[in-house]
Amino acid sequence: MANLPIFDRTGAEVGRYDVDPAEFAETINKQLLHDAVVMYQANKRQGTFRSKNRSEVAGTTKKMYRQKGTGNARAGSRRSGVRRGGGHIFAKRPRDFSYRLNKKAVRKATRMAVASRIQDDEVLILDELSFPEPKTSDMASIMKALGLEGQTALVATEGYDVNVYKSARNIGSLTVSPVSDLNALMLLTPRRVVLTKAAADALRERAKAS
Repeated sequence: MANLPIFDRTGAEVGRYDVDPAEFAETINKQLLHDAVVMYQANKRQGTFRSKNRSEVAGTTKKMYRQKGTGNARAGSRRSGVRRGGGHIFAKRPRDFSYRLNKKAVRKATRMAVASRIQDDEVLILDELSFPEPKTSDMASIMKALGLEGQTALVATEGYDVNVYKSARNIGSLTVSPVSDLNALMLLTPRRVVLTKAAADALRERAKAS
């Protein structure tokens, strides 16, 4: 059982939050977490690279020199891949790297990621997070009060809040996501995970439902 402190916007502790990592996952399967992270990373690859083979590069088709009598190795094309300016021997072609793991495995990996961050004491609970209007300086001051200035962090909210999102989007080290969009890669990448109390409750409800 983890007893996490609850902080307010000024960084003052205003309570405690009891949560058992086993509510999300009884065990942590590192192989499953690795597989899920690799899948998300592969799905982010564009795969738009392309290089030219010997039939596509510019160059004459004339034989460079006669076949015999020069003392050199026989050569027929200036566009050969072994010559400077020639085409790639194994030219790259656009490809799709994306694939999907089993849906249940993906959901289980997300729950394991939450449990792992709680076990490692890398989760902060915020009593509430809302803004009357988008204001980056207010979000930055909250992160500074929590001791996260300059650190990568994920802020998870119960639902999509446009003002919270707009207040954080210009802070390069900060990512904001509703609970419904969380995945293993998002949870494991930053140094710290900040959950609003409502988001933490929502995560526990989703874990029970699954």
